[in-house]
Amino acid sequence: MMEHISQRAPLQHTQASTGNTGPLIIITTLFFMWGLLTALNDVLIPHLKALYTLNYVQAMLVQFCFFGAYFLVSLPAGMLIKKIGYQNGAVAGLVIAAAGCALFYPASMSGYALFLLGFFVLAAGITILQVAANPYVTVLGDARTASSRLTLTQAFNSLGTTVAPTLGGILILSSDVTDRAAQAASVQGPYLALAGALLLLALMFAFARLPRIAYVDDAAPLAATGKASALSHPQLVMGAIGIFLYVGGEVSIGSFLINFLGEPDIASLPADTAAHYVSYYWGGAMVGRFIGFLVMRYISPGKTLAFNAAASMALILVAIFGHGQTAMWAILAVGLCNSIMFPTIFSMALYRLGNLTGQASGILCMAIVGGAIVPFAQGLLADSIGLQLSFLMPLLCYAFVLYFGVKYAGLYSAGEQS
Repeated sequence: MMEHISQRAPLQHTQASTGNTGPLIIITTLFFMWGLLTALNDVLIPHLKALYTLNYVQAMLVQFCFFGAYFLVSLPAGMLIKKIGYQNGAVAGLVIAAAGCALFYPASMSGYALFLLGFFVLAAGITILQVAANPYVTVLGDARTASSRLTLTQAFNSLGTTVAPTLGGILILSSDVTDRAAQAASVQGPYLALAGALLLLALMFAFARLPRIAYVDDAAPLAATGKASALSHPQLVMGAIGIFLYVGGEVSIGSFLINFLGEPDIASLPADTAAHYVSYYWGGAMVGRFIGFLVMRYISPGKTLAFNAAASMALILVAIFGHGQTAMWAILAVGLCNSIMFPTIFSMALYRLGNLTGQASGILCMAIVGGAIVPFAQGLLADSIGLQLSFLMPLLCYAFVLYFGVKYAGLYSAGEQS
């Protein structure tokens, strides 16, 4: 699915590892940009909910369209990258994402349906970037430190998600704007600016000097089992379920945060003020990823993952059954626990898959569709049993992540902790 040269060989860096720093810096800019664009959804959901008088399920169609693109576009993205290469694939992804941002201009003068199309096109571009960049990072260095390296680049993804809610709150959720047409038009300037930034970044990538990523034969033990499909490996299947549920839980919490903080029993915050607090949620993930980058060089990734998942469950329970500031800060603190989950599950699922690495990476990227399904399911709960109790949905997601971490805590042999 993600092969560049051959379907029978894993990703390999064709240059010496000493030249990895520059390429990693360039790739990291992609992580920042798609983090910014993804977290802006958390601002737009309550904005569009109020603008078009939507219930929670209807509002969650934003995430359904956005993360649904990961499922529908991941396979075509892999084929595209196979044809044009990882660098050109990144350029194509940036251009498509820019087109999605540009669609927000006519959508602001039209209706909700065109906004949803814009979200899908934007996410399609980001999906191409994800398919190219995640495995790229895993091979730009020692395989034993893949988890910590991907965690470091994800930290800059979290920088984008941290900046986005505050920026969106200022530019889009201004409490001074009461006219409906003006509220709809408030997305025009920010998203046109983002479209321009993406096109500029595409131009920079088109002329950047990045190393060629190729596939060569690998005699890794799991690849030598004779299994032709990555889905034959329970480790990969469990990892895909883990990605599905983790992304679903993380996105679902972020999607409901502004409304949750506006609840009378929690903080009664207006939307523009609550948006600033959403930055704490994503900012916690950023801080935690820098910490995780160091911690997982000494502690098993599986054990670290299990600990963070257990802590997330405890905090969500406090948010569900607590009130006021205690519940508010408990749900925001889940962001800190989220920090290492995606890169750790991703790299553990790919560990020593040998010639199935490319196929497995595509499967894991498709599993990001959890970000479409879980928020939608929580929306159904919120409409039926109330917003606070609906957080039982992400609680169940983290329970599986805990199970995955415990089950594969011994995945890495002695000396191979990353």
